[in-house]
Amino acid sequence: MLNEFWATASTAYKVLVFSAMGLIAAGIILNLVGNTSHNQGLAVASLPVIGLGLLLHVVGIVVRGQQIRKTYKR
Repeated sequence: MLNEFWATASTAYKVLVFSAMGLIAAGIILNLVGNTSHNQGLAVASLPVIGLGLLLHVVGIVVRGQQIRKTYKR
């Protein structure tokens, strides 16, 4: 049952994962653009975007862990 990790995941978990990946990617792109154009404001502003993506990633791990625990209890 838990062999197919993505197939058994809830929609909320999938939304969290894709949101986290999108924010991290956007933050990295902003950081690269800011650093290559020597725009320190943009480079520094990208760091909270990356941080929010990492936070959503951790929330996704917690959500998935709770789902797995519920499945084992059944």
